[in-house]
Amino acid sequence: MADEAELLKALEAVNGPDGKTPLPRSGAIAGLTVRGDKAYLAIAIDPKRSMELEPMRAAAEAAAKGVRGISSAMVTLTSERPQGSAGAQPPAPPPGPRAQAARAQREIPGIARIIAVASGKGGVGKSTLAANLALGLAAEGWRVGLLDADIYGPSVPRLFNVKGKPELEGRILKPINAYGIAVMSIGFLVEETTAMVWRGPMVMSALTQLLREVAWGERDCLVVDMPPGTGDAQLTLAQNVPLAGAVIVSTPQDLALIDARRGVAMFKQTEVPILGIVENMSYFLCPHCGARTDVFAHGGARHEAERVGVPFLGEVPLDMSIRANSDAGRPVVAAEPDSPQAQAFRAIARKVKASLEGAPARAAPRIVIE
Repeated sequence: MADEAELLKALEAVNGPDGKTPLPRSGAIAGLTVRGDKAYLAIAIDPKRSMELEPMRAAAEAAAKGVRGISSAMVTLTSERPQGSAGAQPPAPPPGPRAQAARAQREIPGIARIIAVASGKGGVGKSTLAANLALGLAAEGWRVGLLDADIYGPSVPRLFNVKGKPELEGRILKPINAYGIAVMSIGFLVEETTAMVWRGPMVMSALTQLLREVAWGERDCLVVDMPPGTGDAQLTLAQNVPLAGAVIVSTPQDLALIDARRGVAMFKQTEVPILGIVENMSYFLCPHCGARTDVFAHGGARHEAERVGVPFLGEVPLDMSIRANSDAGRPVVAAEPDSPQAQAFRAIARKVKASLEGAPARAAPRIVIE
């Protein structure tokens, strides 16, 4: 059986993050342990260089696998710096392989922030809000990705009028560019009429793949359009990636607000910050006479935000142009950027961006059992 000394000796052949210092002497080893014939190694890097340093990670993994007595190796890149000096000896090893695996799941290389757009129930316009929020953030200067995490009812292909399957590089999918943002959906991989009759574990596996086996590139923010409710998909995301926050979408009436409360409670329970609540379909303006009608009542989401102590992000009207553009695959922020409807989404995007820029990075909540 190999030991850590043999592993460190083999890693001398791999240059560290600076490209010249052998990895064991670079001070970048954040964790190293050998359990039986398996090796676990974490390398601390600047998260902005994650894509650039992937060859170093692969080289370290190959070197570890080449050690006699090692049958498999898990080498991960982390933004956590090792404690102590940058000398030849690595710091104390992590608690064990499960802890190492949990740390590997905390972040997605290249993505600075991940936010969830969620609702307690369907039919409140969550996907339309997610699409226009992503475009609004891009209009504010961010590099943005949009992941459609609704495995059972994907909406992004229709909202962006995207047809055809994404390209595949090895095992990695390339997201599709739509209006300047990178988008990915299970809907790109199956026919629109196909029913996804999957149980929870299959949904969680598919969501993990869409998060981690996609070439997102460098993104300031990944917006995740969550399925409605508080089930497996929400928990998978909250527990496996460091969510920067969640946006809750509701309509004004009491029935929708009851479910919105559950969404707020779930994210608070998993220690995900609530960026705020949006009141969608807040009111209707007649295109002929201009009269306003509060179809679903009005102001309920604002009052709920005040009640639970979270920000209120704004109101979006029930408007024919939003519906027509969404059905045609032209989100209103892209199709009619100067319209009042687009400006409502842009105002929400500015509030979300300002909140995220002022928030410290956080790790995903996790349970580690040795």
